[in-house]
Amino acid sequence: MLITGASGGIGADLARHAGLKGHDLALVARNRQALDALADEIARYPGRTAPRPLVLDYDLAAPEAPAAVEDFVTLAGASVEILVNNAGYGLLGAAAESDRATQLGMIDLNIRALTDLSLRFSKDLIANKGRLLNVASVAAYMPGPGMAVYYASKAYVLSFTEALSKELEPHGVTVTALCPGPVPTGFGARAGFGGLMNWIKYVQLSPEAVAEAGYDAMMAGKRVEIPGLFTRLMVGAIGVTPKSLLLDNVAAVQLRRKREVGRE
Repeated sequence: MLITGASGGIGADLARHAGLKGHDLALVARNRQALDALADEIARYPGRTAPRPLVLDYDLAAPEAPAAVEDFVTLAGASVEILVNNAGYGLLGAAAESDRATQLGMIDLNIRALTDLSLRFSKDLIANKGRLLNVASVAAYMPGPGMAVYYASKAYVLSFTEALSKELEPHGVTVTALCPGPVPTGFGARAGFGGLMNWIKYVQLSPEAVAEAGYDAMMAGKRVEIPGLFTRLMVGAIGVTPKSLLLDNVAAVQLRRKREVGRE
């Protein structure tokens, strides 16, 4: 199982859960120290007979990184049976006022790298009748003024994943989109908001719970998994909310986030 963005948050907990299930693992992220610590932790699991996870410290936003990952897997004599595209980041702020390079880098990681790896390893997945899990977000279901590029990138991930699930179905490959809501991980710090707003703290799921839900959905061959009752209700409400009201509400949420950041 190849997992990107495995150095923390949902990716790390997906690796832990898969490690407990006995999967051979290859972990990809920029932070080598965090990856080595996680690989050592998994290698020490009682009763685990699989080898220590492979560690690949690559920045997947770099155009050449997916090819480097493929080369690493090939040189290791491995074949990808399960691919988990979890790497991604967001940025809080109006698009026209935010750093352009950071936003374009977000597209490189959230969209281009995910697409490249999905296509690059599709032959392996078909040969192994394998599984693909792409981590999207509840943000995929709505436009996101205040985080416009991030929301749009996750809409792409959801659309691409659902289409690919249909295309690969005849080959025995299952493709799953994981669409979590609020999760307390390092994502918020990188996105530009520190803590979560007070009301979100009461409905958020832990990264461990989201990882377990995503793993179970992937192994069950589900096309889309939305963990948590609150998040499922949110997605249902989005579907019947007028677009103008939805835009106003999302913009207001991001504005409150910015104000909270100013008080931290």
